[in-house]
Amino acid sequence: MLSLILCAAGSGNRAGLPENKILHALNGLPVLCHSLSVFAPYAGEILVACRREDEEKILPLLSQYENAHTVIGGETRAESVLHALKMATGETVLVHDAARPFVTREIIENCIISIEKFGSGVCSLPTTDTAVLAEDGKIGSHVPRDKLFTVQTPQGFRRGELLRAYERAEADGTLSAFTDDSGIYEKYIAPPHLFLGDKCNKKLTYVQDFVISERVGFGVDTHAFAHQEEIDRGIARLNLNYITLCGVVIPSNRALEAHSDGDVPVHALMDALLSAIGERDIGFHFPDTDPQYEGISSMFLLEKVMVMLRNRGFGVQNVSISILCELPRLSPHIEAMRANLRRALGCENVAIAAGTNEKLGYIGEGRGITAYAMVLLGHI
Repeated sequence: MLSLILCAAGSGNRAGLPENKILHALNGLPVLCHSLSVFAPYAGEILVACRREDEEKILPLLSQYENAHTVIGGETRAESVLHALKMATGETVLVHDAARPFVTREIIENCIISIEKFGSGVCSLPTTDTAVLAEDGKIGSHVPRDKLFTVQTPQGFRRGELLRAYERAEADGTLSAFTDDSGIYEKYIAPPHLFLGDKCNKKLTYVQDFVISERVGFGVDTHAFAHQEEIDRGIARLNLNYITLCGVVIPSNRALEAHSDGDVPVHALMDALLSAIGERDIGFHFPDTDPQYEGISSMFLLEKVMVMLRNRGFGVQNVSISILCELPRLSPHIEAMRANLRRALGCENVAIAAGTNEKLGYIGEGRGITAYAMVLLGHI
């Protein structure tokens, strides 16, 4: 059986939080819940080492896991792990920082494989930056980069060996000097085996670590084709001979009803971008009751939305747009449309798909155009 020890006895001091950071919400759930859910399929028992004052809040989070229990931790991480090791019953044990909620199943499985092959497995990453040893604020010496690794969790061992190492460190009075399990194991048992981790498996330490680094947005827009009599009466404001999609002028025998230029996919895109940063839609920001937006270029409005994104610290990573219409035929114009959006968004990953609605509904009957947009934003 495999025992999992989740180290959760810290506080939110460095993150500037009023509570233990593992209780703080991340994507709608406490940080601890993310770690629990990904490890649960692998662990025969789960021991959460926590502070006594946090136990009452942590226990409800464990209720869906019959094999999960709390262990009151100590003053240091090492003391907390030792308390949990004494209660664990599995032949092997994984120790993981509960404040690393982005750990993947691949990492967990590689850790288990490493234990089976080598008796230990320590998640780590090779250092890509030049590393130095400093003395009094000056470079003392350079460290060979090819031999330098940063260590993450999980770290896995045979439970008996790791417990013996911890008990020897406790007897020597050096327990509090160790900041992770690999150091204790290396000193008292053997050099542990490294396996490759992942940059996404970061530890949440400071307040900026809790800011969601990626956001997704969705938008949809529809415009109806105008009838000739509406154009003659001035109700439809666009030229009869073309429509504008993604800033590209496309020949058409019917105009779109719109207050602006009726750029359906760009309207859907703007709504997707605004929703990703928690803003209201384009009807709120650029109302069709405002004369200044009559006949305005939607690409110009997109620039304004991009300013809002950048002011929030976000950039566009990926865009996917789907346009449904019977006529006009869009395939000859797709690349020009993509090029326009790439320039406007500062993003190369722009996909545009165009299709019909198989003669069904208002789209199939040629009475309108609908566009859907999905966006992925990232911090800049």
